[in-house]
Amino acid sequence: MNFLESIKERAKQDKKTIVLAEGEEIRTVKAADIILREGIANVILLGNKDKIAEISKGLDISKATIIDPVKSDKLEEFAQKFYEMRKNKGVTPEQALETMKSVLYYGVMMVKENLADGMVAGAVNATSNVLRPCLQILKTAPGTKLVSAFFVMVVPNCEYGENGIFIYADAGLNENPDADAVSEIAISSAKSFKDLIQADPRIAMLSYSTYGSAKSELVEKMQLATKLAKEKRPDLDLDGELQADAAIVPAIGKSKAPGSKIAGTANVLVFPDLNCGNIAYKLTERLAKAEAYGPITQGIAKPVNDLSRGCTAEDIVGVCAITCVQSQMQQK
Repeated sequence: MNFLESIKERAKQDKKTIVLAEGEEIRTVKAADIILREGIANVILLGNKDKIAEISKGLDISKATIIDPVKSDKLEEFAQKFYEMRKNKGVTPEQALETMKSVLYYGVMMVKENLADGMVAGAVNATSNVLRPCLQILKTAPGTKLVSAFFVMVVPNCEYGENGIFIYADAGLNENPDADAVSEIAISSAKSFKDLIQADPRIAMLSYSTYGSAKSELVEKMQLATKLAKEKRPDLDLDGELQADAAIVPAIGKSKAPGSKIAGTANVLVFPDLNCGNIAYKLTERLAKAEAYGPITQGIAKPVNDLSRGCTAEDIVGVCAITCVQSQMQQK
């Protein structure tokens, strides 16, 4: 059973309710059809009911709940709650009402109010628009200082990582995190790996240097990030700074970082910045013909996940299943 099939099976064992906020988008509606047919989750579609009915012809979304935020009987209640949350930021009752008419804000408020277990959006909305309501309404998870994003990379015929499975972080959100932020990304990624892959994380803090083989501010940042992560979570199998080959290839790890428990065995790769992480995941996807699942968010109080605007209906199904499993693990 491959990674995605495993995630889907786990989602089915404890079915969650997921908001698909972009209900007027054809890929979203096709995904809803698949999700409901395969029994992965209960689905709430947001948008104009007539428009959704029009684009769903030939598809079966009869088991989905369809809600138009503008006409919802929860609109004023949600607006009042949002006003109370944001009035100190200068939001007026009138602005709160208009804001709650947005499918993205309405969907996140449904998650906040336990009317849904998670939300998936981003097929037609930028990442910043998807995540802004999360940070305003849901905020970060207890004990977490930073929201970040990762990709699950499944590399075929690969002897490295966890039978070819890796987490790459942050590869989707934080552009230039400082050392403390990188340490937080590492800690969150360890939990995400354990939750989704169900294996022990082995975290490498990546650099162009291994154990001080080069000296620069860039290297010092990852050295400090490693130190901070170890101080915060001494229980984690984490080491750095390591070059990528030293992190994943046993012989090179033994040569460049003798005595390291992680060198040559890493399955969680933490990058210095978004440039490195994003470039690495795209190269791995294309050159190694790897499956890339993400960007998956971590650190939000309840799971909300962003989609690539180039996603397919099948991609939305996969992210929905991952969101379900994230919800299951948060509720344990």
